Amino acid sequence: METIPHYINGARVTDADRFGPVFNPATGQQEKQVALASAARTEEAIAAARAALPAWRATSLAKRTTIFFKVREILNQRKSELAAILTSEHGKVLSDAEGEIARGLENIDFATGLSHMLKGERSEQVSSGIDVHSIRQPVGVVACITPFNFPAMVPLWMIGSALACGNTVLLKPSEKDPSAAVFIAEAFAEAGLPAGVLNVVQGDKEAVDVLLEHPDVKAVSFVGSTPVAQSIYKRAAEHGKRVQALGGAKNHMVVLPDADLDMAADAAVSAAYGSAGERCMAVSVLVAVGNIADDLVKAISSRMADLKIGDGTDPASQMGPLITAEHRERVASYVAGAEGEGATVVVDGRSQHFDSNGFFIGVSLVDHVKPGMKVYDDEIFGPVLSVVRVDTYNDAVRLVNDNQFGNGTAIFTRDGGAARQFEFDVEAGMVGVNVPIPVPVGTFSFGGWKNSLFGDTHMYGPDSIRFYTRGKVVTTRWPDPSTSVIDLGFPQVD
Repeated sequence: METIPHYINGARVTDADRFGPVFNPATGQQEKQVALASAARTEEAIAAARAALPAWRATSLAKRTTIFFKVREILNQRKSELAAILTSEHGKVLSDAEGEIARGLENIDFATGLSHMLKGERSEQVSSGIDVHSIRQPVGVVACITPFNFPAMVPLWMIGSALACGNTVLLKPSEKDPSAAVFIAEAFAEAGLPAGVLNVVQGDKEAVDVLLEHPDVKAVSFVGSTPVAQSIYKRAAEHGKRVQALGGAKNHMVVLPDADLDMAADAAVSAAYGSAGERCMAVSVLVAVGNIADDLVKAISSRMADLKIGDGTDPASQMGPLITAEHRERVASYVAGAEGEGATVVVDGRSQHFDSNGFFIGVSLVDHVKPGMKVYDDEIFGPVLSVVRVDTYNDAVRLVNDNQFGNGTAIFTRDGGAARQFEFDVEAGMVGVNVPIPVPVGTFSFGGWKNSLFGDTHMYGPDSIRFYTRGKVVTTRWPDPSTSVIDLGFPQVD
């Protein structure tokens, strides 16, 4: 059986005391195993990153830029190979896997502009003969802890800017689909990245504990569920680290009565069920305002019947399986309990049967959902769309703003004034207007509000430069030595 290795100091490392199973979600069969890092192995990777830091930090911006251009070309050329790895371990359909890679490469594109992004500022003659300039310098060794749902895109979100800024990186991917991380690290090595600058540590809590507490790790970037994000943020901060921890979501799509019904229905189906709902920007709550609800529910349910669910390698498949059997049962439990809470199950995905032992489940639509129901309150992270009916625009905004999460939200309307007011009123980090999944392009930053983000910077884009660097201000004077005098007072501007 193939063993998925660590990648430490430029080499694959497969020996371990513990191994974890890696399944093909479409078949339900274990096809690989992954080496799980001990504390000692994790410390070995940290030592490699620390040793590589001085030389990488001193590497010219021009040479770093050349590496990023090369790795972009390599990943583009081998995109289909990487997509096949994603499909085999995560289960998503190939087209979705290729889309994930394309969105991840936006961050490599952004990183190629590092010579511009790292420019400082300068003020001349702030006082007699004194100039001041600012610079941004890397924080040091950083840990990037990534989730199972985007095993290529989220690592590229983090490591692009982290490396561009002159840091060395420890990437700890999900143990459920770990191969993509090694693929990416080896692509960087092929592009000329020196050994030890980017290391992959496979593992579970044992490895994470070391990354959160080791004094040589200066910053931690994390994407995952809210309970884990809260824990990561608290523990890493207690150990003096800079932390950004992105948590869960319950994204609402508000549909006003004047919206294009077909456009809204198409968007709801795409945003709720794409990637089997296993994405933090999936629409999980549709807020139907006024008299549009009945027609909208009918339009959505009619589209659901035509969705093709199957093995991600089948070009006809639009949605693949969930990541594990346990997660499938968890998703199913929310549909099972919805009617008991007073909701109406319009389409029950549990009733769909598949000629496979894979971790498949059908798509579900639940109407007449209200806050306080588990199907509304919890992040389900699966292909379940809840419909909440409200009377007015103000009711819809109140519903969104009262929710504990604030990752993304969207409004569908033909009214520009209503859309503009929604941008102003709604409490969420990312907003779409007639766009159901408003994930920013790589030149902007990704992140939510409230319990969807712990820390004060968003992911990738301009915020990532601030996160992965520290500011330094330098004040200089080159006077005639004969003018130097002793002055015990507070420095004055003259």
